[in-house]
Amino acid sequence: MSKIKIVILDSETVTHGDVSLDDICALGDTRVYGYTRDEDIADVIGDADAVICNKCAITEDVFSRCKSLRYVGLFATGYNNVDTLAAGKRGAVVCNVPSYSTNAVAQHTFAFILDFFNKAARYSDTVANGDWIDYKLFSYFYIPTNEIAGLTLGIVGYGDIGRKVAQIARAFDMNVITHTRTPSKVNDKTEVCTLEQLLKCSDVVSLHCPLTSENQCMINAHTLSYMKPNALLVNTARGGLIDESALADALNNERIAGACLDVLTYEPMRSDCKLFGAKNCRITPHVAWAPIETRERLLREVAQNLRCWIEGNPRNVVN
Repeated sequence: MSKIKIVILDSETVTHGDVSLDDICALGDTRVYGYTRDEDIADVIGDADAVICNKCAITEDVFSRCKSLRYVGLFATGYNNVDTLAAGKRGAVVCNVPSYSTNAVAQHTFAFILDFFNKAARYSDTVANGDWIDYKLFSYFYIPTNEIAGLTLGIVGYGDIGRKVAQIARAFDMNVITHTRTPSKVNDKTEVCTLEQLLKCSDVVSLHCPLTSENQCMINAHTLSYMKPNALLVNTARGGLIDESALADALNNERIAGACLDVLTYEPMRSDCKLFGAKNCRITPHVAWAPIETRERLLREVAQNLRCWIEGNPRNVVN
């Protein structure tokens, strides 16, 4: 039996050689591309049976031009870059990797929260600048810090990551409330409330919901007006949940205290992004999911998804 033909379109989104693609490549005759432009995707796939990608757009046009394509595997949980209806019409299976990054994203969320309230990075900078050398006392604390115990954390979206963030918050003695589209699935006695109630009550608001047509720009000028002036907004979910112009305006006019973001509406960041240089805004380049252990887990699951499909028992099918 001949090996299936596999194409990996954007390997550089998951590895620069620090984690291995060998488990995937061993499953067939595999061609690996670090990056593929959208306009080249169909030509690169050619007569392949299976394609693995992260953010490349697998459109109806791609399926129509790539007649042999029967499997799309994702280096991700999200699959909005794949036309799943077109895949289904052509008998192609689309598989994602759910829940692989729960611990990593929750960890990054609290890295943001702790840095905001403890100012560890800012104090480290003062020491690096020589401020502690020959200081007259053993300690200085001219940058205010705060305890998070007793603060209210409002979690928007209560799936695997939201629940993990809640678990960590309780270890810090924070109060936890949530707004979720599936309140019946909240079974840990967390208080469920409306978005308006959550924004009004929370000292920290953390977004952990998928992006849909219904919640796009759910954080906007109107909803930001509900937040406390000393509140922190954290987003490690999807950039499109936030109206970036409205958030920049709220930050620059000190209507909220700060924002910590790992995601933006357009990625990579555009030079005209309204949040670039905004007051009290920390931005990381969509790396919450990217610890080496997390990516190793992801690649094992991608390989297993493909293996199961080859054996006739596909799993994590989303179409």
